[in-house]
Amino acid sequence: MIYMLEDDPSIRNFVIYALNNSGFEAIGFELPSELYRAAAEKLPELLLLDIMLPEEDGLTVLRKLRSAAETKKLPIILLTAKGTEFDKVTGLDSGADDYISKPFGTMELISRIKALLRRSAPISDINTYMAGKLKLRTDMREVTADGKRISLTLKEYELLKILIKNKGKVFTRDELLRIVWGFDFSGESRTVDVHIRTLRSKLGIYGELIETVRGVGYRIGGSND
Repeated sequence: MIYMLEDDPSIRNFVIYALNNSGFEAIGFELPSELYRAAAEKLPELLLLDIMLPEEDGLTVLRKLRSAAETKKLPIILLTAKGTEFDKVTGLDSGADDYISKPFGTMELISRIKALLRRSAPISDINTYMAGKLKLRTDMREVTADGKRISLTLKEYELLKILIKNKGKVFTRDELLRIVWGFDFSGESRTVDVHIRTLRSKLGIYGELIETVRGVGYRIGGSND
């Protein structure tokens, strides 16, 4: 999820539209107070931040975000009409990861976003998959929820792994049987239902992340929350 704080509705709407049509999820905000409320409920993966804003300027917003533990490492790109070298240095010294002057091209913006997200991704994420506060680490074969380790059987773990690695994709029971139990497995699709039920039970409130698609199979929703 990408957040954008921009008080000009024409720029904000255009950028949000472009991002959503380029495979990103994006939401725009006009006021810093709106951004703070949204970030308190759900942190974005990246923030696009204007400097000239009502309530308080973007550099003040930037410094506040950098001083808070939750948003200290949040990737932030400044988007502003103030494009002198001094303005850029000031923005970068205040904690911005990148700086794009207005007017800017959509392709350049998307390219810079992708580059920053690549740079910001921890190496350990290669073996880590997330759904909300549910985390699966393939290198350690470990599942945690809210930081607490959850003990799963091998089949329960493999079921969760295939679902969480492919968030948003619906797997039929037959597909899960082939992937988790092997092509030669002679059981029935009810085997999958039983394991899904026990897996949900062990995950507690996070068991709700595993969605039943009626008449088809199962999935974990496509959001990165």
